[in-house]
Amino acid sequence: MLEGVAGQVEMSLRWVLRFAYGDSVPWVRRGERDGQECIVALAGPSAVALYGDRLPYRVHGKRAHEAEFTISAGERLSWVMEFAYSPDEPPAPVDAMAEVARSEAFWLGWSSRIDYDGPHAEAVRRSLITLKGLSYAPTGGIVAAPTTSLPETFGGERNWDYRYCWLRDATFTLLALDNFGCTDEAAAWRRWLLRAVAGDPADLQIMYGLGGERHLVEWEVDWLPGYRGARPVRVGNAAYRQLQLDVYGEVMDALHLARERGLGETADSWAMQRGMLRHLEKVWEQPDKGLWEVRGPDRHFTHSRVMLWVAFDRAVRAVEEHDLPGPVQRWRELREAVHAEVLAKGWNASVGAFTQYYGGTELDAATLLIPAVGFLPGDDPRVLGTLDAISRVLKHGDLVDRYETGHGESEVDGLVGVEGSFLACSFWYVDALALAGRREEALAMYDRLVDLCNDVGLLAEEYDAGTGRMLGNFPQAFSHLALVNSAAVLFGGHTRDERHRSGAA
Repeated sequence: MLEGVAGQVEMSLRWVLRFAYGDSVPWVRRGERDGQECIVALAGPSAVALYGDRLPYRVHGKRAHEAEFTISAGERLSWVMEFAYSPDEPPAPVDAMAEVARSEAFWLGWSSRIDYDGPHAEAVRRSLITLKGLSYAPTGGIVAAPTTSLPETFGGERNWDYRYCWLRDATFTLLALDNFGCTDEAAAWRRWLLRAVAGDPADLQIMYGLGGERHLVEWEVDWLPGYRGARPVRVGNAAYRQLQLDVYGEVMDALHLARERGLGETADSWAMQRGMLRHLEKVWEQPDKGLWEVRGPDRHFTHSRVMLWVAFDRAVRAVEEHDLPGPVQRWRELREAVHAEVLAKGWNASVGAFTQYYGGTELDAATLLIPAVGFLPGDDPRVLGTLDAISRVLKHGDLVDRYETGHGESEVDGLVGVEGSFLACSFWYVDALALAGRREEALAMYDRLVDLCNDVGLLAEEYDAGTGRMLGNFPQAFSHLALVNSAAVLFGGHTRDERHRSGAA
């Protein structure tokens, strides 16, 4: 939409359209629908129609359409580009002004339901609005980010497609939404989760498409140079085939949380969880790729082992606290076995911290979640030692790296380059400080992290303190989830184990 405010202004419009990640030049022709002229662009299965007050004409040799005109004070022009299901029948034209008004009314109405007026209210509300914007209404799925291949290292190879739904986000998503009044979205996310993971538990994936799609084959768009030369540009994500045992804990934790918040349990959903646990009993001793989806060797990652404990713990509590049927004694035994194993093998006395994987000396910010999931109290000496070790090695100012990366090929993830600091990990450090009783430090650090949001309140996946720039896909749901959940930890949100505010069982 273009509106003349004063005087007259010469304008030019240039419309250049490409499909298939820039590889497909469409055939463009004039069309008409309901008495309005449009331009239809078609290439294989893709077609769009452009309506407008000044439709551009083709400029021969440039494969572009251009128009030049003058707009005067009080004059308003608009253009609408719509996806066309059939190039032979363009979509009906829409009123641009009416669509803008409808959109504004929806977002104002939705945001008025957010139940939060504590510190940094604008940042918390903006993060919740962002999560809503990243959700797909027909299914309730929330993408990790709407972009692919925005680099974690400028000019490097750490470029991934994040346009999918990760099970790992499940608990954080339910907490963030339900904590602050977005209960409809929390329920929709739970429905998506149950639908996505239905089937043979052995086939459980760490991520799915927005509609629950399972085949996310990764390929490289070799004709695109990438952002600032960061190649390859990737479509799909091969990590969907990785074994990441922590997701079983994430799913069980999320569905336990749903029960605590009154979202209810069905016979089918509990049967699905029991099936997951039966499968987990068979595979729990295996090494995996871990939280960070490394492309190096499988290991016994400490965070994965902690989340195995979470899976069995939530199963035990489902029987003990919610009277659901199951072999509770077997689950208790496995819970205790995993707990003892992590304390014996994940804790490194010479390092004075829980390490990234059994037998290693490297640190991992994911171990900051140990008190958050209830594995150990926040003031346990081993938790405090881990917090201090991460402060020395992975923390730079207020930013926390997820683990150590170097200029050569990383032994852990098999990739080259130094990545930025993970914003979610930085907020996890805030939570760990608060749970350790160091509230003033946590508050001060949270204040400074919130200040890293850009001019419209958005965060990417990572931040490069040296250049003052964000890195990675953008906006990043995980970063905004962490910001919101830290607000809950610090300013009176509900805990993981607190029942829904309505008091429903």
